[in-house]
Amino acid sequence: MTRDESRAGYAIIRHNIRTYISDGVVAVIRGKENAEATVKSFEEGQSSEDRWTGWRYFLEKTEIKPGTDPQQATSLRQNELETRESKALDEPPSMASDFRPIRN
Repeated sequence: MTRDESRAGYAIIRHNIRTYISDGVVAVIRGKENAEATVKSFEEGQSSEDRWTGWRYFLEKTEIKPGTDPQQATSLRQNELETRESKALDEPPSMASDFRPIRN
């Protein structure tokens, strides 16, 4: 593990893989190993019905301060996502979109 991974903040997000609905940030944890252990704890405490209906957890590296209230973290994360999306729409197309196959 890199020094950055051990000091960085990680948001744990609950989402539904069947409906694509996000339940938002459930915790912001310092360090990747700590965040992975917390996800495992959430998954172990999850009811089989909850899991069967599609609810899962994933990690996302974030600038949000570890320990931030989950509702506030969800709002901050949404703002980050909207900012990233807005910037992506303003950027010129990438080189990948200029790809043209070679003809023989």
